[in-house]
Amino acid sequence: MSLVNLLSDQQQRIDQLTTLLAREQNLLTQGDVDGDALTQVALEKQTLLVELERIETVRRGVQKRLGYADGANGAQSAASDAGCQAAWERLLEKSERAARMNELTGQMLSVRMKHNQSMLDYIRQIAEKTLYKPDGRNSAQSGRINASA
Repeated sequence: MSLVNLLSDQQQRIDQLTTLLAREQNLLTQGDVDGDALTQVALEKQTLLVELERIETVRRGVQKRLGYADGANGAQSAASDAGCQAAWERLLEKSERAARMNELTGQMLSVRMKHNQSMLDYIRQIAEKTLYKPDGRNSAQSGRINASA
């Protein structure tokens, strides 16, 4: 597979990843989070990331076989010599955007988890102060006043 085709394929996959990240962020901003939808997005992201890694491994192999150094400098030289410098730069831009979106998604998940933990802690705190015993009976004092003095 040619370098230009590999870069194009990677760009398409990064675009798909960006779309998934946007969908995930949208789901996380809803008041009632749809856990099944989030799970589906996570599965799709995982599949896509595996495919991206496979394509990147192939691209690095092509780069190495053509005699270019490993890393970003070698990749840029290979793209320049192959006449696809613009495709390489677009891929880098799209990758950086996806990375920023992924970081934001992680922050959103963290905030959501902290909020959920706070709610659980609050519920636990209320449950510990309940007036009912485990058998369902009221453990509060009766309403009678002890008048014997």
